[in-house]
Amino acid sequence: MITLYVLAALALLGGGSLLRTFKVVTEYERGVKFTLGKFAGVMAPGLRTVVPLVQSWERVDMRVKAVDVPRQESITRDNVTVQINAVIYYRVRDAKQAILEVEAYMHAVQQLAQTTMRNVVGEVDLDALLSERERISRQIREVIDAATDPWGIEVQSVELKDIILAEDMKRVIARQAEAERERRAVTIQAQGELEAAQNMADAARTLSSAQGALHLRTLQTLNSLSSDASNTVIFAIPTEALRALEMVGAGADAAAEASSEDSPPSDPASENTP
Repeated sequence: MITLYVLAALALLGGGSLLRTFKVVTEYERGVKFTLGKFAGVMAPGLRTVVPLVQSWERVDMRVKAVDVPRQESITRDNVTVQINAVIYYRVRDAKQAILEVEAYMHAVQQLAQTTMRNVVGEVDLDALLSERERISRQIREVIDAATDPWGIEVQSVELKDIILAEDMKRVIARQAEAERERRAVTIQAQGELEAAQNMADAARTLSSAQGALHLRTLQTLNSLSSDASNTVIFAIPTEALRALEMVGAGADAAAEASSEDSPPSDPASENTP
């Protein structure tokens, strides 16, 4: 009876060992196998065998992974405190190096991304950080990819998600943007006034050079006023007419002065004779 129990136990143990011998590696995975602690090879997808107690193996996911870098507080080159978080997309290029060269490669990539992001942000100004996010993301990716290349890891992209500023700095940036918009508005208005003045000067030169042009312009103005339904009518007198009246008045004054000078002076003795 005891022999039967022993045989049954051995059969169960052998069956369990046989089941543990066969391993299934999926298409998006690779298996790194060790024999007595020594690297024995990389297992391709499919049904593979691992001898219990003698061999061991580790799964390596070869798909692209998205790692959320926690929010980091950093100081820019112009001494502005910002908080930044990002997302890193990477994949394992060589399963052997990812297991043999670094311990817990996923945690290592995340820690490297945090320190690299703080270092790169500290080398740029706040304006560059806000306006050149793609360039800074590319710079962070290049640094991380160069550091993880010996680990058999390829960093595909780094995306900056949020750049959080302090409330007082947000108000300063808002005032700066408002001042910039006001400056552009004043500049545009000044340019418009300059162009209007230049056009009016050109029109005045054209009207003065052509004889009768000013009179035609006056008639056109009266014609446009006649289409108005209001009771007020404004009659425009050309400045040339006013100048002609001034010239006529000046001529009359000159003639009066000349006539007074040509008349003979009166005799005081004759005025006193009774």
